[in-house]
Amino acid sequence: MSGHSKWSTIKRKKGAEDAKRGKIFTRIARDLMLAARSGGDPNSNPTLRLAIDKARGANMPKDNIERAIKKGTGELEGGNVEEITYEAYGPHGIPILIECLTDNRNRTLSDVRRVLNKGNGNMAEAGAVAWMFDTKGYISIERTDQDPDEVFMMAVEAGAQDVEIGDEAIEIYTAATDLHAVSTALTEQGLKIAESQLSQVPKNEIELGQKETLQVMGIIEQLEELDDVQQVYSGLAISDAALAELEAA
Repeated sequence: MSGHSKWSTIKRKKGAEDAKRGKIFTRIARDLMLAARSGGDPNSNPTLRLAIDKARGANMPKDNIERAIKKGTGELEGGNVEEITYEAYGPHGIPILIECLTDNRNRTLSDVRRVLNKGNGNMAEAGAVAWMFDTKGYISIERTDQDPDEVFMMAVEAGAQDVEIGDEAIEIYTAATDLHAVSTALTEQGLKIAESQLSQVPKNEIELGQKETLQVMGIIEQLEELDDVQQVYSGLAISDAALAELEAA
């Protein structure tokens, strides 16, 4: 299982706690608002359609979804957010992409810079890190009683580029432009999709010792805790031992 998939495993488990605090709804609402700026009809706005699917997957109330969309289209006040991606290096030179949605660019930059400086990381110039990642579609299906070989074939026939079979989830990667088509095809075949979104996947992963790996994972967790941060991606390869230690903590 790749480092990207291991981070997904960690985030799924953290997601339950985030949901209890309502934090995940705040982040999804911002996604909905931003997507709705290009139109409030999900049938003609695939980005909004994906955001709605994500909201439903997190059991976000229908009223919350509709309110966020109306803020994004301007029907309600409060939709003034912008999307910013910061590029950075974590400890030991690990490349990091930090996707944010914010109504206060200065506050967000200050918060991100503070976490990086405290964790021995630093901001990078635009373009210095982004080229190390590919934008891909990411689909996650929770493992139940499915035949993994059958799911693999369904995904490949639907147009998936790669499929990773894990103990808790089956993770599917697509071309960015094929995400909705693959997700729809799998849903129509009876599969329940837990997550469907665009993701930044590292072209190459960097292996570190366990102590150093945990240092980088620590700074990524702190970045993810910031209110304005939506997603954090890194080029870190995560060992099974490091993953087990983080989960235990």
